[in-house]
Amino acid sequence: MTLIVRDLMKGNPRLRELGFKEEALGHNAIAAGFQGQRQWTDWKPNGDYTEALMNTSFDWNGIREAFVVATENDACNGVAMLFGHLLTGCGQMFSDVRTYWSPEAVKRVTGKELTGRAAGGIIHLINSGATTLDATGASVNAQGEPCMKPSWDMTEADVEACLKATTWYPADRDYFRGGGFSSNFLTRGGMPVTMSRLNLVKGLGPVLQIAEGWTVDIDPEINKVLDMRTDPTWPTTWFVPRLCPSRDAFKDVYSVMNNWGANHGAISYGHIGADLITLASILRIPVCMHNVEDSEIFRPSAWNAFGMDKEGADYRACKNYGPIYK
Repeated sequence: MTLIVRDLMKGNPRLRELGFKEEALGHNAIAAGFQGQRQWTDWKPNGDYTEALMNTSFDWNGIREAFVVATENDACNGVAMLFGHLLTGCGQMFSDVRTYWSPEAVKRVTGKELTGRAAGGIIHLINSGATTLDATGASVNAQGEPCMKPSWDMTEADVEACLKATTWYPADRDYFRGGGFSSNFLTRGGMPVTMSRLNLVKGLGPVLQIAEGWTVDIDPEINKVLDMRTDPTWPTTWFVPRLCPSRDAFKDVYSVMNNWGANHGAISYGHIGADLITLASILRIPVCMHNVEDSEIFRPSAWNAFGMDKEGADYRACKNYGPIYK
């Protein structure tokens, strides 16, 4: 399945030798996706291995640029993954924005308390397949800190570390009756990340949501209990967004999840919210939710003519100028 998806996206000269001239060219695809669950996975192997490895910055041929492969027919999240990949060069996480765990709930089910950056509550980012193995955080920067790297900075040591941090479990038969394998790892804390998502609103078109924050480490015993509440065979990332009390969607951790447009998010390494906002203005996509400081945001100066309420002006300018792509 992985070979087929790769060949569909970029082609394969071997197919020409076998007489498939058109198929050998591939689709020159910049992003791809996999069918939703149940329609496929009740009777065929799931796409978890394919999605995970394609989104990773290496495969059996060695280090290479990560592909962009979304899951569950979610093209909107696939576009957000593509934005993140083009801005950073790094592999992307496709995660369910699955569960908000309040400090009180964690205390109740584990008897322990969240501490540090996680003390105000955490969001469980988890999905069975389409999360890059780079998101293990097993790669390290010059300071020895966990990070994700663009392919041109990846080393063989990084590859080995990411693979060592990953376990391939037989697929959960409750979800995937056709079998397959799911990647499992626990993302290391301390990495700056940006979660984004493109949503389609009837009568309005696409809008973009952005939440900058960090991956966090939690007590291993807490992690074990919470992980069992979802699926211990899937990769887990504990995420805490940067709060901004003056913005309702970022007054606390729960509000971020409560205002998210769907249960999927595209997560990129680094705080790239300002870059996403600028890109969105170029594409005429209004940003409906973000926690980026105003001083960091660049939009075209023409936006000033549409009013000084920044978010409202963004909507009005994008409507006036119209989408670059329809």
